[in-house]
Amino acid sequence: MPEQRQPALVLCAHGTRDPLGRQTVREVLSAVAERLPGVEVLEAYVDVHGPEVAEVVAGLPGTDGDAVAGVVVPLLLAAGYHVHVDIARAVAGRADVRGAAALGPDDLLVDVLVERLEAAGAEPGCRLVLAPAGSSDARAQADSADMAARLHDRWGATVHLGYAAGPVPTVADAVATARAAAGGGPVAVASYLLAPGFFQRRVEESGADVVTGPIAPHPLLVDVVLARYRAALEA
Repeated sequence: MPEQRQPALVLCAHGTRDPLGRQTVREVLSAVAERLPGVEVLEAYVDVHGPEVAEVVAGLPGTDGDAVAGVVVPLLLAAGYHVHVDIARAVAGRADVRGAAALGPDDLLVDVLVERLEAAGAEPGCRLVLAPAGSSDARAQADSADMAARLHDRWGATVHLGYAAGPVPTVADAVATARAAAGGGPVAVASYLLAPGFFQRRVEESGADVVTGPIAPHPLLVDVVLARYRAALEA
């Protein structure tokens, strides 16, 4: 009998017009593929450009019996509309395709944030602003608040939330609030964005003393992607 195919991993990002952002996503995709020999790793997107996730899922080869054809892993740091609607709709018509959880919240991502802060020169114990992209979806906002709480526990100082877009406060307003609460002391912003682009530039213009780069690329991010893939297969 022919060897059974390993379920494909469809890595689904938001999409961006920024060339460096696109390159960063593809670096993550390549790193995931290196860690999963024998597994087809495909790219997909929910916005801005293709290939669209629904088309990628529809193109996966069918399977026999109860075998799983693929898993869609959101390359998204919080579970909002794109996870609960866009990706959910894409897999709804395929009983042999599963949707995985968003990457965050996760303690491994906290490890990345702390590493980025230390590398950027943030003073130990200074006030922080965690800067997600922002979403009107309450579930995504709850995920961001969860990450802020986890980062607070690791950093040992107050962590404010400030969004690059969408809900308030903005990252610039959160920096101003944090600085006032610190009596004018230093404030660092931990970028909770996946890749460079428009939102990262907004974060860098927030007025903080230190601003970190985005999450990707990082080996621990790949670990989270693999964990989501395997958890979906085991569910």
